[in-house]
Amino acid sequence: MIFQLNLAAIVAVAGQAVWKQAKPAIAKDVVILPILGFLGIILLWWVIALANHELMPTPPEALAANMDYILNPFYQRGPGNLGIGWLLLASLRRVLLGFLLGAVVAIPLGFLIGMSKSAMLAFNPIIQIFKPVSPLAWLPIALAIFNLADPSAIFVIFITSLWPTIINTALGVSSVSQDYLDVARVLEMPRWRRITKIILPASLPYIFTGLRISLGIAWLVIVAVEMLTGGIGIGFFVWDEWSRLNLSSVFLAVFVIGITGLLLDFAVGKIQELVTRRPTTSN
Repeated sequence: MIFQLNLAAIVAVAGQAVWKQAKPAIAKDVVILPILGFLGIILLWWVIALANHELMPTPPEALAANMDYILNPFYQRGPGNLGIGWLLLASLRRVLLGFLLGAVVAIPLGFLIGMSKSAMLAFNPIIQIFKPVSPLAWLPIALAIFNLADPSAIFVIFITSLWPTIINTALGVSSVSQDYLDVARVLEMPRWRRITKIILPASLPYIFTGLRISLGIAWLVIVAVEMLTGGIGIGFFVWDEWSRLNLSSVFLAVFVIGITGLLLDFAVGKIQELVTRRPTTSN
């Protein structure tokens, strides 16, 4: 008993010593260096603003000009006069709808391509032709089909979300070890069981990588789409404020867009950890 207590005390002391040594490194990597990088961007903005002060505000001026948006993000002061929180939610709704529709189509299609050589030969030319097309090139086609801005924006997000998820899913499925599949055939495992018990678990890291890339691209595209289609959204807010030469609000929108994109990627990463039970690394 005394030996066990002494051993526990030694382990506790050793753990405290290791933590004391690791704590400065963790604080430096997680807190200090990111803050320094962010301050460097603020300083660069400040220098450029001072050189072009008649048009561009300095960081304190932009902060003061945007206090109403920051303190009251969900105000409603008449038709079209909404707080930035409502605009952000409108954009998120379009992105998530288009992204989820794209995932519903892309994941099964990626499985088909990865499991069938004939499907790969049939679909690969289509993917290679349409993948490099700018998402905004689909907007006139979408407007011609739907004749409305909102479904057109969702359609563009849908098209944008397809390609990275299809490619990564197909890569993950085709990368499953042949030994596992041979064992499944020897055990006469049904095809659906092979997919759910062997292929799907092995492909999940690839699938989530494709989903994270697709969601990031979708969030990039929605800003440009809303600039062209108008209506309620963070993208149109950027264009509208620039038309008024109100760069303070543009800087606020840039910050909000960046933070939202970071949180979206973080959320998908956490879902990946829950599903795969493996820690993920930030892209």
